[in-house]
Amino acid sequence: MELILAAAECDPTEVIICVPGNVNELFELPFIGGVNRTMLLIALAAVIVIGILWFGLRKRSLVPSKFEAAVESLVLYMRDEVAVGIIGPKDGLTFFPYLLALFLFILVGNLFGLAPFINFPITSRIGIPAFLALVTWFIFVLMGFKRQGLAYVGHLLWPPGVPVALKPLVGIIEFVSTFFVRPFSLAVRLFANLVAGHVMLTLLLVSGYVFVTSVGDIGAKALVGVGWFALGLGIFALEMLVALLQAYIFTLLSAVYIQSSVHPEH
Repeated sequence: MELILAAAECDPTEVIICVPGNVNELFELPFIGGVNRTMLLIALAAVIVIGILWFGLRKRSLVPSKFEAAVESLVLYMRDEVAVGIIGPKDGLTFFPYLLALFLFILVGNLFGLAPFINFPITSRIGIPAFLALVTWFIFVLMGFKRQGLAYVGHLLWPPGVPVALKPLVGIIEFVSTFFVRPFSLAVRLFANLVAGHVMLTLLLVSGYVFVTSVGDIGAKALVGVGWFALGLGIFALEMLVALLQAYIFTLLSAVYIQSSVHPEH
């Protein structure tokens, strides 16, 4: 039996999975003109982040609820360990709001891939990680020129503390890394991890479901689906960790790159 039919017309009685002729159908929302699924989820992620911070920090009670305590702990960690701990006391507090918002937005966007009825991590669309990476790139490059002037490029091309014979090679590597590789690696790392995990999770769970529900046709072979489904549940738990870890890594590297521009001596 044919499993997938990549055509505009599809008879679900003959095939298991019908693939639309235009993949944009997976993201379009025909009932809202000009708005697609990704755009709607971006707005939803922003609203969720604002809601988390609003409801978690609006009250300063002596005995906070578990939710308020969790939000406060997260905010304090991002401020003390990431922003101030990496960038420094003065500049860290300046960039703390950006880093906190960045972490929460990416985390919520990642977790959309595990949310029922959504099952779509917005960070699996390369445009979103690329945009966030470019924002970070713009910030640390701007701060580099603001704090160091043209010496910012000079320190990259002729790095201090490096043997003279190696300065030209190291300088080229640093220049290319700072202006080209860093934003590219930030975006691709987040995008690739979320796409890979989401595809693997989808294949395992869907394959398990198809086998189990076909027990009347294939008999004992349907037991294979139980194993696929169990493995998929394990991947589901792992993807929760990946969602958190990738949001943290993106934010941590953003802080490191900003620190390297505002404090070149380190």
